[in-house]
Amino acid sequence: MASLSVRIDLGAGNRIGPGKIELLEKIDSSGSISAAGRAMNMSYRRAWELVEEMNGLFNAPLVSARTGGRQGGGTALTPLGHAVVANYRAIEQTAGEAVRLQISELEAELTPAASAAQ
Repeated sequence: MASLSVRIDLGAGNRIGPGKIELLEKIDSSGSISAAGRAMNMSYRRAWELVEEMNGLFNAPLVSARTGGRQGGGTALTPLGHAVVANYRAIEQTAGEAVRLQISELEAELTPAASAAQ
């Protein structure tokens, strides 16, 4: 089944798309950049670079470090991080609904081999 992938260009070569949003969601659920990276088959270094990139795109960080303590340290999404994820998912849903008919029309024209590969 065909699907729509949304990438938002924010200017000056800066963009946010499904991979970065998934990383934020995995950081949110795991509380760890390292665990989020592993879940996406990504090195800690690459995950950290993407977090730093995203933190630099907005007026405030999307991910912040939590200090250690009884449960140890880790990372968490900031309120802005949660808002960016929610806004992206809303844009993605709205765009998907807007092009559903056109995607169906494209799928109807696929060759049998291309349809089977989906």
